[in-house]
Amino acid sequence: MQILLIEDEKRVADFICRGLKAEGFFCEQANDGATGLAFVKQHQYDLLIIDRMLPDMDGLTICQRVRKQNADIPILFLTAVDDTQEKVAGLRAGADDYLTKPFDFEELIARIEALGRRRSAHQPEQDSLQVGPLQINVGERSVYVAGQAVDLTSLEFDLLLYLVQTDGKVVSRERIINAVWGVNTDPLTNIVDVYIRRLRKKIDNEPARSFIETKRGVGYRFSAK
Repeated sequence: MQILLIEDEKRVADFICRGLKAEGFFCEQANDGATGLAFVKQHQYDLLIIDRMLPDMDGLTICQRVRKQNADIPILFLTAVDDTQEKVAGLRAGADDYLTKPFDFEELIARIEALGRRRSAHQPEQDSLQVGPLQINVGERSVYVAGQAVDLTSLEFDLLLYLVQTDGKVVSRERIINAVWGVNTDPLTNIVDVYIRRLRKKIDNEPARSFIETKRGVGYRFSAK
């Protein structure tokens, strides 16, 4: 896995990169946001690890700019602030996961592996799925609604693909968290609801209907009818 770490504290960055390389990952580091964005333009990475607070620009700004270039790449935020609103802001900016400093290195590895698994998990045999007006190209990780391209983040794509593959069954928030986020507990009580709302805004092409139905007190169900 090719990883780019954007972290201004060189001691911390060196420690993380040494540890990742020891675990068999390729790790490149940038010590400011401008350099990190330049690296993203020049190279292809499988994962970005971005410090929330950098000297030249905010981590949220970096995340948003990266998403305009590459909507698919997983992004893990590092933050010194263990605050729910801080995490929500990062997730809404396009981050896929959050880790609070100081952190256990084993947890960092586990989160990296979970983000990596999402790209290969639940992949159907066919490369393209057509469900009503919705077309999902799995290999390209692209989505079209009635022929119009829809710009989804990596996590939004995985969430949509998982819901489509449940064959119209109602799935609980806990099952969605385990399948899509790769963890057994919900770090933010409404994270599934937040991402479902984001998906609906992007893929629902008719105001009076939604592809994703809410079953109050149970979970969600995908339906193209």
